[in-house]
Amino acid sequence: MAEIDDPEAIFIAYGSNLLSGPETASQAFERVVKDLRESGLQVTKISRLWSSMAWPNNQDPSYVNAVLQIKTTLQPDELLHLLHNIEHDHGRVRDEKRNAPRVLDLDIVAYGRHVSVSENGLNLPHPRAADRAFVMGPLAEISPGWVHPVLGRTAQDLFTTATVGRDAYPLD
Repeated sequence: MAEIDDPEAIFIAYGSNLLSGPETASQAFERVVKDLRESGLQVTKISRLWSSMAWPNNQDPSYVNAVLQIKTTLQPDELLHLLHNIEHDHGRVRDEKRNAPRVLDLDIVAYGRHVSVSENGLNLPHPRAADRAFVMGPLAEISPGWVHPVLGRTAQDLFTTATVGRDAYPLD
């Protein structure tokens, strides 16, 4: 039976290609999930960890990615602020150049059916997620029937046609 799309689903993409300290990629991810929960977010679904070569420079360390589905009463801008604080707490420096290697990257992929373009950098749904296999693969794993609020296509369909990160695969 096909999964029914949840029009209120909120998805967060996780990415990292620089470990901080002796943690494994799995341990670092578990710590982020714990921090999200301790910050008041209800994490309802978690994809497996996926790996892909760095983009656009495949000479950088490979990325580990995942997608989480959450529930929260925070508004999108409040959620983004919380995610940035968690990134900072994990050693992320936001003045990095775009797509540079990083300890932690947390992005709001979608906030229900909310569609917006904002001056503060919060564009919903995430403007490049649909083209990234390393986001759509994990999202399709936990919610294959999710429908992109602008494109009208499912996560599974978007994964099969993504053009960036085609080498993405689940780690287990």
